[in-house]
Amino acid sequence: MYKILITGSIHQIGLEILRKEKDIEIQYAPDLAFAEIFKIIAPFHCILSRSETPVTRELIDEAPNLKVIARAAVGIGNIDVNYATEKGILVINTPGKNTNSAAELTIGLLLSAIRKIIPAHSHMSKLKWDRHIFTGMELLGKTIGIIGLGNVGHRVARYAKAFEMEVLAYDPYIAEEVFERYHAEKCTLEELISSADIITLHVPKTEETTGMIGAEEFSRMKSGVVILNTARGGIIQEKPLLEELKSGRVAAAGIDTWEVEPPKHNPFRDLPQVVMSPHVGASTTEAQKRIAESIATQTPRALRGEVVDYPVNMPSVQVLSRGPVSSYTSLAEKLGVFSSQYIEFTPTNLEIIYRGKLARHDGTLLRLCFLKGLLQSKQDYVSYVNADQQAENVGLHIEEKDDPGFTDYESALKCTLFASGRQFAIGGVVFSGPHPRITLINSFVCEFEVEGTILATTNQDRPGMVGVLGTCLGKNGVNIDQFQLSRNTRGG
Repeated sequence: MYKILITGSIHQIGLEILRKEKDIEIQYAPDLAFAEIFKIIAPFHCILSRSETPVTRELIDEAPNLKVIARAAVGIGNIDVNYATEKGILVINTPGKNTNSAAELTIGLLLSAIRKIIPAHSHMSKLKWDRHIFTGMELLGKTIGIIGLGNVGHRVARYAKAFEMEVLAYDPYIAEEVFERYHAEKCTLEELISSADIITLHVPKTEETTGMIGAEEFSRMKSGVVILNTARGGIIQEKPLLEELKSGRVAAAGIDTWEVEPPKHNPFRDLPQVVMSPHVGASTTEAQKRIAESIATQTPRALRGEVVDYPVNMPSVQVLSRGPVSSYTSLAEKLGVFSSQYIEFTPTNLEIIYRGKLARHDGTLLRLCFLKGLLQSKQDYVSYVNADQQAENVGLHIEEKDDPGFTDYESALKCTLFASGRQFAIGGVVFSGPHPRITLINSFVCEFEVEGTILATTNQDRPGMVGVLGTCLGKNGVNIDQFQLSRNTRGG
């Protein structure tokens, strides 16, 4: 019997699904204090939570039987995923279930802000009738700038077109055809910021996006711009936003997500041109039903060791296949991660070649693992289950080939990314152990472990280059554990 502790409120339909499972026992305690969770967590095999419950290293250490952490939402910021992975605990979530709700809320905040609906309502509640003070603006013909053309962003683009707006979009990780599909004009962030009448954010919160809209960006915006954030708090810097709202450069704002949730001090509450909501992007009956159905269906499967729809940290936790494919899953994902950090272009095509004995097996899992590694730093919540869909979303076309006659190694994997005359190739093998190795970077043959911090550089083949690099690293306190040299042409 698997025991599940539910510490967040979920829709009744999810509870009904779980209660029908004969090998599942649930304890529904959505209002349980965090300190009390520590006291009772030990016998449970799964904790099913929402944002109110931080699943920390300390809590995990108090749960020796924990096998699954289930998040009834998209965001996993309240979960120590790295430590869960280290402990062999599977983390699952429910991405995409609130996409429509978040997009609709964005439009709702926009209309409320530009038509001054909330102050007008407050005015009427006081039996006043000064219509002239609530003059707003139309959306017809306005230019909306969408930062992030992913699941929510592209829906906002569709809704904006229905209002006959011009749509600009910035997303460096999406191919041209995706912009064309949603009738959005591709532009740089600088062009969007300086041209849009309305700017709305729909990006995940990463190192790259945290604080991406600040004082410098506001200074380049049109006077009278409208700002919307239904993505994640902290993507827009709140202090300069507040200053620009007070100065009038930003005419209005709709804010659903906050730097600190809940905000301890909220100076925006004194500004009538700001429409606020307490992170309710997913708070619709339909979204909550979809979330509850998804997490309640996945959780029993996860506990039984079956395939789930949205694993956050697989295949790191468990092997999903047997034979040579299983030993290559880790390598494939690491090749993808390496590629995402190395290339300086947005790929439109991917060629995967399964070589030697690997060519005799279904390479689907390896494709998904490579895509997961390639896309996970650029897209929200990429797993081996949704990796194909994420690749399609960014316009990446995939071709797979078999090379059973390859004899350099018993098995090998080669992946090549292409875009507008540019390409990047990377390959690897797995020796028994298993010991994954990168053996090819473009035309350079090499062999090194795919572990730790890797510095890959290219230079002209002439005397003294190794010394220059070593001296530079030494001056910066970097110790070299392993060193690998390769050249494609002598003196090249």
